[in-house]
Amino acid sequence: MHDAPPSPQSSLSPGRKSPQESRQEPLSHGLKQRHLTMLGLGGVIGAGLFVGSGAGIAVAGPGIVVSYLIAGALAMLVMRMLGEMSAAMPASGAFSVHAERALGRWAGFSVGWLYWFLLVVVLAVEATGAARIAHGWVPGIPQWGWVLLFMVVFTATNLAAVKNFGEFEFWFAALKVGAIVLFLGLGVLAIAGLLPDTDPVGLANLTGQGGFLPNGWSGVVSGVLAVVFAFGGLEVVTIAAAESDDPARNVARAVRSAVWRILLFYVGSMLVIVTLLPWTAIKPGESPYVAVLDAIGVPGAGQIMNVVVFVALLSALNANLYGSSRMVFSLAERGEAPRGLLKVSGGGVPRRAVLASVAFGFVSVLLNLKWPDSVFLYMLNAVGAVLLFVWALIAVSQLRLRRRIEREAPEKLTLRMWGFPWLTWLALAAMAAVVVLMLLDDGSRPQVLWSAGATAAVLVVAWLRELRGTTDAAGTAGTPDTTDTADTAGTKRG
Repeated sequence: MHDAPPSPQSSLSPGRKSPQESRQEPLSHGLKQRHLTMLGLGGVIGAGLFVGSGAGIAVAGPGIVVSYLIAGALAMLVMRMLGEMSAAMPASGAFSVHAERALGRWAGFSVGWLYWFLLVVVLAVEATGAARIAHGWVPGIPQWGWVLLFMVVFTATNLAAVKNFGEFEFWFAALKVGAIVLFLGLGVLAIAGLLPDTDPVGLANLTGQGGFLPNGWSGVVSGVLAVVFAFGGLEVVTIAAAESDDPARNVARAVRSAVWRILLFYVGSMLVIVTLLPWTAIKPGESPYVAVLDAIGVPGAGQIMNVVVFVALLSALNANLYGSSRMVFSLAERGEAPRGLLKVSGGGVPRRAVLASVAFGFVSVLLNLKWPDSVFLYMLNAVGAVLLFVWALIAVSQLRLRRRIEREAPEKLTLRMWGFPWLTWLALAAMAAVVVLMLLDDGSRPQVLWSAGATAAVLVVAWLRELRGTTDAAGTAGTPDTTDTADTAGTKRG
């Protein structure tokens, strides 16, 4: 194991040069373009889409298509901003590094630790969900046994070469993408009446049962609140890009291909579902995909979707463990986490960072298994709206860094944000609107309040660190440097 070697400083950094900016990236470069592209496509296709979308349909009806368009458009704008910065300045800490360069140490520290906390808490949900499905298949193995198995397998995967992580994610994502494409194909054929024992369905389900917007625009807004967080996970592709052979080019290509296709998969799926079935037939907590497959006569639809959801959960677990380890490693590079986490293996894997992340992940899993409705629920609420804070800092960072890059290194802008700066400001306004709407919603309010509390706590720690750093710097500046004098005196005495 070794520390990172020094390298030239970045010309795009304001003021203080962070440790990360004075090093070469010591991590491996084993990820290929196909890994990043599929990671971008598969990173957000998970249980939130396959199962959680039922809750959105229940409140918005067919208007869920509009809800997904709005939420997807916001996610696309955020990814375009993040892609622009990551293509110009790729780093394993991605948006945490960008926030530090744009706004200062407090921003990089805050967004980095909040995102790490978000990933390791959500990791527990994914591990528990996958274990619940596996326990249904093999009841002889207790749920905790499955959790232990999954955590051990994916810890080993992440401790090995990064290309192993890339291959796992490539095939996991390929299965999810394949399932979505097959679902869309079958759905279109069923809508057209081209499947056996089916007739063209027309627009009856879109216009019946209260019309396209049965609960009005308030239902669409409630649908946005129900689905917007399903787009979280796209950010990992910009973290992973730093470990590819050509980070700038690869992240630009991955972002370009991912955002449009994901929007197609999400919106297309919802359109198929609400066209084929009356929205009143969809029950929250049950997969609308299963309901559609059952309706068109696909045998074993429930078990098929169980397999897909199982793979989606394991894929998310693997990606979150990867993302959390790289984020805490990047924080250590910049002096915002214990420096012991900087050690990397000969193959360029930050093994201590992986173990630190999985250790907290194990704690989260235990809390989820032991106190799912109390202690773990508070933790889950504490990260419920953190993604919006991360997205907001990405937007603010892009506003600051875009001008600096244009001035200092315009050739690095290989991927540009659309309609800058107006669309960036529009995205920030949309995020603020989502927060306000969550505060007005009884079900979402606890998430905002707990997340605000967690964010405030991290900001206080960041402020205290800044204060201590300023005090230390002032003390150092006021202390005369006697090293040379002592050395000279020693020489004279000799």
